[in-house]
Amino acid sequence: MPRLNKYIASAGICSRRKADELILEGRVRVNDKVVKELGFYVREKDRVYVDNKLIKPQDLKYYKFYKPAGYITTSDDEKGRKTIYDILPEELHGLKPVGRLDRESTGLLILTNDGDFINEMTHPSIKVPKVYVVTINGKFTKSQAEEMLNGIEIETDSGEKKTAYAETLPTDIKNNSSVIQVVLYQGMNRQIRKMFAKLGFEVESLKRIQHATVTIEGLKRGQVKQIKPKQVKELKAYISKIKREYAENSDNG
Repeated sequence: MPRLNKYIASAGICSRRKADELILEGRVRVNDKVVKELGFYVREKDRVYVDNKLIKPQDLKYYKFYKPAGYITTSDDEKGRKTIYDILPEELHGLKPVGRLDRESTGLLILTNDGDFINEMTHPSIKVPKVYVVTINGKFTKSQAEEMLNGIEIETDSGEKKTAYAETLPTDIKNNSSVIQVVLYQGMNRQIRKMFAKLGFEVESLKRIQHATVTIEGLKRGQVKQIKPKQVKELKAYISKIKREYAENSDNG
């Protein structure tokens, strides 16, 4: 018998942590009774509802997708813009992206119905690395690379000022443009574009090539492939390792 929060997460609704919030808010019903007990166990014959909608556990699925430019990473858009679900197979429309890429950015998106996995991959405390290849207009210098590593203050969508950090590895520097590999451990919206803008550069292209242990290798633009069970196991082991290291560092002060 699974705990209620795990049952909700296995239905692809959200993570277990978010499920706890739904339970405490009185939005979860088991059979005919609203349940606010976090330790409640679901029996096989029970029917579980979230916001009056019957839910059922799903088989967990993990895919990788090469997002083309011109699509946003939401299921629908009030402005009528094209979304990744316009090109994804219909049977994958129940999956959610692990993080986002802005409309003009391309590259790797992991798609899944595993709410706990999404939470772990995107939680700011865990700091899962994401790798990008970025082309900018102009010559990128060593001092600018150090500046990005030490932190650049940018403005978030809410207008709040935050310090953004990035590791950079220039791969091709010319007079009129630079190709740079960028590693992020944060997840602020349009972070890379904003950081380069503060240094006086315009991002000409931005492609994510890796997220944790998953790479874009073997994918063509617009193509989607299932992540093999062995790779999922390796990915989750990698995330567990990062979490342990974070916990150890926190314990050490």
